[in-house]
Formats: sequence, C-alpha cells, structure tokens
Amino acid sequence: MISQMKKLYDKYQELIAYAFWGVATTIVNVAVFAALHLCTSWNYIINASIAWFLSVLFSYLTNKAYVFHSPSKSLRSDFIEMVSFFGGRIATLLLEFVMLWIGITLMHQNQILVKILENLVVIAINYFWSKLLVFNHKKQAK
Repeated sequence: MISQMKKLYDKYQELIAYAFWGVATTIVNVAVFAALHLCTSWNYIINASIAWFLSVLFSYLTNKAYVFHSPSKSLRSDFIEMVSFFGGRIATLLLEFVMLWIGITLMHQNQILVKILENLVVIAINYFWSKLLVFNHKKQAK
C-alpha cells in the first residue's frame, strides 16, 4: 500500500506541487487585496492589480523553485523566463475577462459557476504554458 502511494506521488509530484503552490498563490492574492482594502482608500481595481502582480511574482518564484525546478543560469535567462511567465499570466487574465463576459453578460449564467469554470480553464492553460514554454529544460538546453 505504501509503495503504491509512493509510486503515485512520484508520478504526480509536479501536479501536487503545482496545486499546493497554486493554493498558496491564491492566499497571497486574497491577503494582499484584503490588506490593501483595509489599510488604504484606493480603488478596488488598484488593489486587485497590485495583488495580482505580487501573487504572480510569488507564483513565478515558487513554480521556478519547487514545481519545475528550473535552474538559474544567468540574470538574462531568468529575466526572459520571468517575462514569458508573466506574459502567459497576462494572456490568461485577458482570457478570464472574455470568458466571464461571455458567460455572465452574454449567456446570463450564474456568476460563481462561470468564475469556477473559467478558473479551471485558466489553471490548466497556466500549467501547460509554464511546463511547455516557460520552464522547459529541453528548450533551454539547446
């Protein structure tokens, strides 16, 4: 039983780490948003933007170190990797807005249900973007 669980863990270690750090990223996002809301009189869009930026930076650092184990080769390569990571997150943020607009405004569906479904799509795209394009060791070795 324990050896079977270890095999499963070994097989899905990357996905487990991605899920764990994804939850931590969500906590960072909500905590920063809440702290800014409570401590400033700024507009919620500003608070959300700062929270998004800091949580994506946190996500980049944790994905690099603990999910995809991407070594730092140079400041330049790390910068390119980070720009690619942020670029993917910006693209999926825009996709999120479009999916919410279609689901809520055009289709008149339940906002929470649309948000949950949209999040599942965005999480999957972010994972594959990171795995295949940002932290792809084979691509970087060439």
